[in-house]
Amino acid sequence: MSAQGTATTSTTRAVRAAIGSDTAHRAVVPPLYLSANFVFESPGVCGRYDYTRSGNPTRDHLAEALADLEGGCGAIITASGMAAISVVTQLLGCGDTLLAPHDGYGGSYRLFTAEGRRVGYETVFVDQTSEQALDIARARRPRVIWIETPSNPFLRITDIRRWTDLARDIGAVSVVDNTFLSPANQLPLELGADLVVHSATKFINGHSDVVAGAIIAKDPALLDQLAWWTNCLGVAGAPFDAYLALRGLRTLFARSAVHERNALRVVDVLATHDTVTGLYHPSLATHGGHDIAARQQSGWGSLVSLELAGGRPAVDAFLRELRLFTLAESLGGVESLVSHPTTMTHASMDEEGRRVAGIHDGLLRLSVGIEDADDLVADLQNALTKAEEVACTPV
Repeated sequence: MSAQGTATTSTTRAVRAAIGSDTAHRAVVPPLYLSANFVFESPGVCGRYDYTRSGNPTRDHLAEALADLEGGCGAIITASGMAAISVVTQLLGCGDTLLAPHDGYGGSYRLFTAEGRRVGYETVFVDQTSEQALDIARARRPRVIWIETPSNPFLRITDIRRWTDLARDIGAVSVVDNTFLSPANQLPLELGADLVVHSATKFINGHSDVVAGAIIAKDPALLDQLAWWTNCLGVAGAPFDAYLALRGLRTLFARSAVHERNALRVVDVLATHDTVTGLYHPSLATHGGHDIAARQQSGWGSLVSLELAGGRPAVDAFLRELRLFTLAESLGGVESLVSHPTTMTHASMDEEGRRVAGIHDGLLRLSVGIEDADDLVADLQNALTKAEEVACTPV
């Protein structure tokens, strides 16, 4: 009997990934293969694996599970999310154009600008929610269209189907960074994307103890091309990290349900507080991408961004008072986190890039965890009270 059996739902397939696949000792959970190398039958004749940089059974278990959940032909597991992104940029050469969101992850912005200068490709940053951006894409005919939805940190929603249709029309490769939602809440390949990338550090692993990345492809030829680069560059993920990430993946759907339920409670509290001057979450009817999100997502997600009156002093007071939201980068772990994009996740963007994206000192991003919702709400209310005192204090 296969590990997946006759399971049809994604929740069951995630839980059952690689379960019962061990043929040596019939272990329920497959063993971890830490070996760096594998025995050759004779010179030039090896089995499926020869060297872990190019292939490893534990890493393949995670790759097969992610490909199944995302609906791809296969997947590549890399050492980090940025490693996955850097592998995809190997599709770009001198004279090519990459079209990317103007408010995406700061590390992506840094890579695209720095590598573009070195290799000779140009990155055009646009607001992918605008009609003008579509016109720019038609005129510039980029080699790769990079989509990040919801975006980081404003959670802007990009119409995946519309952009992937355009990419196909102009001969571009469409790539969707699905880190913020995971296959629990969004399936970009079903919406026409050629590639999906993840920082598997986030929701895939879900416990803030692994750094890993993933690329899932729709087309086998494109997957083979990127797998070649992954091996060539030596950026494949470590077996132990893959083992832990697969362990986390099995609870992805259960965790995501609690994450979102808590996030909706948090949004309700923030929406009624006078100190919060800006609130960003796709569940809000006032959110510019609400209707698109309702159409292309199966959940609203658990990232929430907010702006506080009083700027940086209010932010500092708010952060000092928090007890259950840990000030740290990353997201998607079971624990709640808060980050200050200007000085943390987007510090690598130049000042002009942050200005264009609208990222300023009063902006915060919450990754809502799976703690008790009442505790999280009380913690935020206490912190908002302190921020309000600072915001109302005459200078």
